[in-house]
Amino acid sequence: MIQYKGYTGVMEVDPEAGIVFGRVIGLRDVITFQGQTVPEALGAFRDSVDDYLDFCAERGRPPEKSFSGRFMVRVGPEFHRALALLAASRGTSLNAPVKQALGASISKAPEPPVVTTEPTMMTGPISAGRKAKASVTKAAKNK
Repeated sequence: MIQYKGYTGVMEVDPEAGIVFGRVIGLRDVITFQGQTVPEALGAFRDSVDDYLDFCAERGRPPEKSFSGRFMVRVGPEFHRALALLAASRGTSLNAPVKQALGASISKAPEPPVVTTEPTMMTGPISAGRKAKASVTKAAKNK
């Protein structure tokens, strides 16, 4: 995973096409990027996020932020009842035991590697500038 300005991206390699491509995750808007090399794809990721932020500013709408901190979990009625009773017996909200269980599960999982892609001086024949393809899809532009 890669991060830039609070946005998280994931990259994959397409050996047949000879490209590195990816997308920004955690948004309803679709933001993609690609490059011929990893440094080029990282630059395209930054360019795509910057293009998205510029696009939103031009339209006068706030950019979507990834991961608001809210999500819906569907459980059966009996499980819901058991959680509600547990929370009531502890004098907490229904959210508290769910957060505790999720926290325990996350602490046991291995942490995925994250690369922060703040702009840096790059060396070599390819700069991380706008040479790489960056895109914000029509879904985002039509909002």
